Amino acid sequence: MFDALTLVTGVAALLLAAWCGWAAYRDQPTKDWHFIGMAVVSVLALAQLVIGIVQLARGEKPEQGTTIFVAYLLGAFACVPAAGFMSLTERTRWGSVTVAAGGVVLAVLEVRLYDIWGG
Repeated sequence: MFDALTLVTGVAALLLAAWCGWAAYRDQPTKDWHFIGMAVVSVLALAQLVIGIVQLARGEKPEQGTTIFVAYLLGAFACVPAAGFMSLTERTRWGSVTVAAGGVVLAVLEVRLYDIWGG
């Protein structure tokens, strides 16, 4: 796995979580600029998904198994967009809480991906 991208994605996810958590603390729903932040984090997760699949196609293998690695890659890619769509249905502070939780979940998934690959 590309360790720098994993670290950047995890940190970006935590920054998104803190930003949306701050909005929830101020009793605000997700705004357009939050969705821009979600798009940036989602692009990072997409890049990680593509790199992971390319590495698997080249014959590299994760230590803990290919199936679980691919499952975590797909989960990491879908995590923030799913939270973003859920926040659209809840246009209160709880939408911001949902995105903040999605960011924390993504950061945890990044740590687990690093571990699965053999870091």
